[in-house]
Amino acid sequence: MKEDTYILTMLVENEPGVTARIAGLFAGRGYNIETICGAPTANPKMSRITITTQARPLQFEQCMKQIKRLVNVIKLRDMTGEKAVKREMALICVKKKPGADEELNRIISLYGGRILDESPQLCIFEAVGNEYAIDELLALLAPFGIKKLARSGVLALYKESDTEQDLSLSDPSAL
Repeated sequence: MKEDTYILTMLVENEPGVTARIAGLFAGRGYNIETICGAPTANPKMSRITITTQARPLQFEQCMKQIKRLVNVIKLRDMTGEKAVKREMALICVKKKPGADEELNRIISLYGGRILDESPQLCIFEAVGNEYAIDELLALLAPFGIKKLARSGVLALYKESDTEQDLSLSDPSAL
């Protein structure tokens, strides 16, 4: 059976060892974490952890159930579909080819990139988009020579409808 890519996000207590316990749960059950991002939320007592993983549907269902049982997990949500805003940031260092500055700048601009540092031989810039846009950008930059690359991994927030009332930032249901 084919493995699908899933994105899940969780609010957890902002305490030492929580991320390690979640990662340990994945490792102990043989699930691979493709990307993981974690940081405190507007409420300093909570952190948001977003994980991208590949699994078969039944495996993913079991994984979700096991994560929910962890004491420090406040809320867990599957962000895999279209009901979530998903973004990734990449810092990319590419070689500058003689006479190709205009082409490099066109590609960077096309993907909404912003140059952060330049030398006569190298250019470092940031790009933000969904993971597929970042993959496309990297494919276009490959002929220049990618010297260094750092990707944040996927971040996701559930889309809110215009008719819903504003939720308190400290409300865990606002995941």
